[in-house]
Amino acid sequence: MEDSAAWPEPVVRVQSLSESGAATIPDRYVKPERDRPSPSDCSSPAASASSTTNSNGVIPVVDLSSPDARRAVSEACREWGFFQAVNHGVPLDLLRRARAAWRGFFGLPLELKQRHANSPATYEGYGSRLGVERGAVLDWGDYYFLHLRPPSVLSAADKWPVLPPDLREATEEYGREVAALCGRLLTAMSSGLGVGEGRLQEEFGGEEGAGVCVRVNYYPRCPQPELTLGLSSHSDPGGMTVLLADERVRGLQVRGRGGEWVTVDPVADAFIVNVGDQIQVLTNATYRSVEHRVMANASAERLSIATFYNPRSDLQLAPMAELVSPPERPSLYKPMTFDEYRLYIRRKGPRGKSQVESLKADGDR
Repeated sequence: MEDSAAWPEPVVRVQSLSESGAATIPDRYVKPERDRPSPSDCSSPAASASSTTNSNGVIPVVDLSSPDARRAVSEACREWGFFQAVNHGVPLDLLRRARAAWRGFFGLPLELKQRHANSPATYEGYGSRLGVERGAVLDWGDYYFLHLRPPSVLSAADKWPVLPPDLREATEEYGREVAALCGRLLTAMSSGLGVGEGRLQEEFGGEEGAGVCVRVNYYPRCPQPELTLGLSSHSDPGGMTVLLADERVRGLQVRGRGGEWVTVDPVADAFIVNVGDQIQVLTNATYRSVEHRVMANASAERLSIATFYNPRSDLQLAPMAELVSPPERPSLYKPMTFDEYRLYIRRKGPRGKSQVESLKADGDR
């Protein structure tokens, strides 16, 4: 196995490749033909609708201020594993402050950003690849990763950008608000399972034990978006993801129920919420994580802020006893801590749903 403390090859910033003016992308970013987006998907950058449709239905938009919100959240998690949340209670001016701060960071000169270069040991800081497999095909995107909770893993001061000056304050406030939203969503999910409102939060280690981290994704313009991806197909390894998408540019695609790729049109001021692998495990696949990926774009850059709400990393996780009833409904997954589980991603990078499939109990693969 590669040394997880260092990248196997020199890291090249995708933003610098984009700004070089080259008409073609390096071979390291060219995906196998089966994994490439369709040319028609790459040709329409602008978000244009309030929902996402295809022949199999609609990715739900859930109004969290509605009396029916808990049922709607549970149904969305069962049917899609994805939904857009409106009237979510996070101040809209905070969304704009967070976006503006991080756009400011990625607009800095490269030498200033390079001071915060990361490693696969923690991923904290400024990065351009996931996984340590030598010779891997890479994604067309840069990112910045930080731990916000719990205090035992909080990113140290030297991991935070100094510029823009309001970035840390805006990001920490944003993280607190989104974490509180995740707690409310876990309550809705638990209620829909009939296991008690606080049950999933308990499995996460309680509010104080749950992990919160943020990855700000920056996808520069790409001269050949039909050959690559901003982020390869994957399901999120953690508990739940709350994404603040770029409303100006479409990029996120979700694997539909028929196996096709559905492009998400972000609703203004909404969050895109998706189930992660750990909730799939805890609910014995009642709620399922779903493959998704990000397209590159020739005419527009794109920035998104992903907040990950994860179980405490040292807890053994397995299907909740209330959702297991052998022989009709056996436990589908063997126990594993989140620390052990996410090593798969650190070694191999994003690879569809292969990581959660690897966790299945013998005989259920």
